[in-house]
This record gives sequence, C-alpha cells and structure tokens, in this order.
Amino acid sequence: MLIAEKKRRENIAEYLLYMWQIEDLMRANGCDIDRIQDNIINRYDVDENTRKNIRDWYENLLKMMELEGVKKEGHLQINKNVIIRLNDFHNALLDSTKFPEYRAEYYKTLPYIVELRAKSGENPAGEIETCFNALYMTLMMKLQHKELSKGTSEAILQISHFIAKLSALYMKDEQKPIIDNDEEIV
Repeated sequence: MLIAEKKRRENIAEYLLYMWQIEDLMRANGCDIDRIQDNIINRYDVDENTRKNIRDWYENLLKMMELEGVKKEGHLQINKNVIIRLNDFHNALLDSTKFPEYRAEYYKTLPYIVELRAKSGENPAGEIETCFNALYMTLMMKLQHKELSKGTSEAILQISHFIAKLSALYMKDEQKPIIDNDEEIV
C-alpha cells in the first residue's frame, strides 16, 4: 500500500509493474490473508495502525481478485484500467503534432513489439500491454537470476525507454494537461 501509493504518484509504469507483482505475491501466498500477514505485511517496519491499514489494503485486493475471478491468473480491473488509460493517452500522443520525439521513440520500439507479439502469440494484447508484459517478464527473470539473450536485452532496453517516455508524459499530463482541447483523446 505504502509503496503502491508512492509509485502511483511518481511513475505510472513502475506502479503498474508493482501492482502486477503484488497480484503474484498474493497468489504465491495462496490468496490467504494470514500467510500474506506473516510473509509480507509483518516485514514492514511501521506502527500498528499503518500495519492494520496495509492488511486492510491486501484484504480489499483479495476480495477484488475473488470477485473478478483472477485468483489464479490475470489482472485486477484496477490494473487493466491503467493499461486502458495509458493506451488511450499513447494514441492521443501519436495523433498529436506536438510530440514528434514520442512518435519517433514509438517507431523505434514498434519492430520489437511486433516481434514479441509474434513470438508470444498474444495478438489480442495491445501494444502498450505487450510492452508491459515484456518488462514484467524481464523483472521476473531477473528475480530468478535468469539471463536474457543479447537480442532480448536490446529489445527490453528500447521498450524501457519508450515506456519511460510514455510514463513521464502521462504523469506530466496528470498535473496539467499537455494535449490541447482540440486534440481529442480517442
């Protein structure tokens, strides 16, 4: 909860990856709040009131996972909504004439996105979600001390640059809109 709130304010991409990791941590603990308490919550060096708030946050996420049928796999709707907002914002940036650097970064990244989608067969996933899936897969591989091939490392580096640019512009837009009113977000 504490880390999620901080990441949400500072970097939407890091927030989303963190929330996907939280989903997986809850699954690894059998979606059992007592195991989550023992293995995650109790490790926070916080006062009892904050610890209670963290437990409530995890309990609410568990309830959402149950209601949404994502206890075994998939993502919570709150996390899907972040992807949807980022995708809409991405499209608005591409449609705008004010962000040629962003468009250039996207076109440098597009071949990697196409290749990843072809390899994974995840064509239903949009381009932004494909990027996040690749970044999350990389994070999981690093946690497992697995090495990436040179080609994958190059792809991930470019995807990271692209998503960082998208995230920075998104956070800037949240503070003060950067897309003109006549440039409609689709």
